[in-house]
Amino acid sequence: MTRPLKGMGADEGMGEPGATEMPSVLISGGAGFIGSHVTEMFLARGYTVTIIDDLSTGKRENVDARATLHELDIRSRESAAQLYGLRPDVIVHLAAQMDVRKSVADPLFDASVNITGTISLLEAVRAHSEAWRPRFIFASSGGAVYGDFVTPPNMETFAKDPESPYAITKLCCEYYLAYYARVHGLDTISLRLGNVFGPRQDPHGEAGVVAIFCRRLRDGQPLTIFGNGTQTRDYVYAGDVAEAVMRAVAAELPPPERIDVRAFNIGTGTGTTVNRLAEALFEVAGRSVPIEFAPARKGEQQHSFLDPSKAKRLLGWRPTVTLEQGLAATYRWFSE
Repeated sequence: MTRPLKGMGADEGMGEPGATEMPSVLISGGAGFIGSHVTEMFLARGYTVTIIDDLSTGKRENVDARATLHELDIRSRESAAQLYGLRPDVIVHLAAQMDVRKSVADPLFDASVNITGTISLLEAVRAHSEAWRPRFIFASSGGAVYGDFVTPPNMETFAKDPESPYAITKLCCEYYLAYYARVHGLDTISLRLGNVFGPRQDPHGEAGVVAIFCRRLRDGQPLTIFGNGTQTRDYVYAGDVAEAVMRAVAAELPPPERIDVRAFNIGTGTGTTVNRLAEALFEVAGRSVPIEFAPARKGEQQHSFLDPSKAKRLLGWRPTVTLEQGLAATYRWFSE
């Protein structure tokens, strides 16, 4: 069974919208790397797409011409007013301060953007929830919220003890989502994303290691690995993440209880060391550069990969792009 959306008949599922009215989505952070892939998929499925992004890390060139961009801070009253004025069928909340190092250096700013920004959007929905009940999809961090006190692959019900202020804010927001669902009846869901990579990822700002490695390999520069390179991550391709968001739109969810009930790991189930990541990139690129090692960074988790079986069971989602396929596509994008 699926959650019916405006303009979609029971037999239309996730296909083309009905003739009555096109379904709509608001994507916070839609000018970012992940947001651009999510935007493309919603547009391909016939949605009207509106983006809120302050362009502090997102890029205007990432915004599809068919989408409408409002250059706003998610913490602002203008964002809340825009949200209520549009009353979208779906809200995908991707906007965040995502740099772990910056969160360690300035936890107040990190909390302001991630926690206050999320509450601002939730409050905009709550204030009008009697007449309007969109599905609120939150991008959490499966790569960070569990911490280093559990042995991966991490399941949703595992204990959580984050290692960085960034991860703490993501977990805090999940508690707020559970509260708003239980107490105010909001329709919320959290996707705990692995380490997302793919074309359009920024190799300069808050950069994932794949983007950094691709740029440096393209330019013939040495790769820097912090620590000994044995730390593991669950690298999941951006297109697969966008598909997980689409599956979350119409999935029938259990009643909101504890935070883990409506939380889903979005990953591959495989832990890849940074050393192996570099080797695999060299293999698909057909070239290599020297590797330099630097001291480990504060607040960095050592081992993390996810058990995605719940997403497969309840959302009907599974990753389809292998690490090698994703690295090849990403390096090709950087090369071009």
